[in-house]
Amino acid sequence: MPTSWTEHDDRAVSDLVAAVCSDPLGQVSPSVYETARLLSSSPWLDGHLERLEFVLTSQHADGSWGAPDGYEYVPTLSAVEALSAVLRREEVRDREPVQRAVERGMAVLRQPRVSIPDTIAAELVVPWLAGSIGVDLPGSMDYRALMGLRARVRSGQPIPEKAWHSLEALGGDARQAAVVRPVNGVVCGSAAATAAWLGERSEHEAVGVLQHLQSLDKGAVRGISCINVFEPAWVVALLTDAGIQVPGLTERLTAAVGPSGAPASTGLPADADDTAVVLYALARLGAPGPIDVLWNYEADDYFVCFPDEQTPSTSTNAHVLDAFGEYYAGQPRVGAVIAKITAYLASSQGADGSWWDKWHASPYYATLCCAQALFRTGGRTPMVSRAVEWVLGTQRSDGSWGRWGGTAEETAYSVLLLLQCAPENHRARQAALWAAGFLRSTDAHPPLWHDKDLYTPIAVVRAARLAALRLISEWA
Repeated sequence: MPTSWTEHDDRAVSDLVAAVCSDPLGQVSPSVYETARLLSSSPWLDGHLERLEFVLTSQHADGSWGAPDGYEYVPTLSAVEALSAVLRREEVRDREPVQRAVERGMAVLRQPRVSIPDTIAAELVVPWLAGSIGVDLPGSMDYRALMGLRARVRSGQPIPEKAWHSLEALGGDARQAAVVRPVNGVVCGSAAATAAWLGERSEHEAVGVLQHLQSLDKGAVRGISCINVFEPAWVVALLTDAGIQVPGLTERLTAAVGPSGAPASTGLPADADDTAVVLYALARLGAPGPIDVLWNYEADDYFVCFPDEQTPSTSTNAHVLDAFGEYYAGQPRVGAVIAKITAYLASSQGADGSWWDKWHASPYYATLCCAQALFRTGGRTPMVSRAVEWVLGTQRSDGSWGRWGGTAEETAYSVLLLLQCAPENHRARQAALWAAGFLRSTDAHPPLWHDKDLYTPIAVVRAARLAALRLISEWA
């Protein structure tokens, strides 16, 4: 496989950037969890039989849906509940495949569990769905958060905007909830939340939005309906870090930053992660934005992603470090921030040199973010060196990297880390060159990003792959 940069690669970059510029929603993989919610709650919506087929054909041989290591639990709950609703409504003539899928899924759900991964709103959707189909909660969970949120909605009290994204967990209390405001016909970026808020079929604009979303993937719907800020910000950051020019996105990213920062998309609340990457991307594009909005998220020991979040994010703090480094390098207050975030990341690094994060299933993403930011602010520190050694020690025999198997996404992150944080290291260069063949031979992108189940921001993953190939070509 060639290691040089080709005209085909230039066209791939141009096509990718053109798609990001022209797509109002962004490219997101379909979701078993969200599709099953519409299958259960909205059989009247166009694409119902296609949703049923998608859910049935997405089931694995072991009876689960989703990824391994606990990531199967939430999508399997959602699929089993939805298929059970199909059976209750007697919608299908051939009930046997649906019944068999439910039985196999229930066998998975009845396996004892102590905990499940920290996916979005797991503390709400797991108790709701587990209670609906009569399976025990994992040992680490209870109903308190769900009951508390339902009580607030019933009394008309406001709830955090980020909780709107999982509004379906409120059951009947979600329907036309006065404390919730759809934006452009969508409730907080979620088809499931939108359908729950909408309730029965109506003339509301949300019906047309749901029909459009299901038409994009032949009945299935996305885990997050729109990533029109997150996608261009990450694409710009990845490509420009590799020396690739990215035209046409400055205006959109500039417009995304408000008094509270930037959200992942229109209709979602602002957060520190998207704010930091948008500001970093704008700086890389030569159009710096209002960096001071990041102070909204400063806490005692790190930067929060959202107010009142349950667990901090390593990648968010790494991105904040990157953003401040681009804007305020050398200023005293930023020196204190660098020290604070560096200490937090030091306490979060695993003994093996890797980092994990609540926004991604793979340590290769978090480790890239953290090592990259630390290298930019402090050079080749022991923390960065440990991360490099961990990556070098986990490469697979085909040149790839991956948690469950080699993927283009995780391989790209590993190459970027090695060539950006240890460019003088002969072993790092050799490992990156070894990975080139794998990156050239695959563009597969299984879901690895956290929402209520796992999803893929497709353009972001492709940008990472192209950025890795570009850096390999420079060191070949």
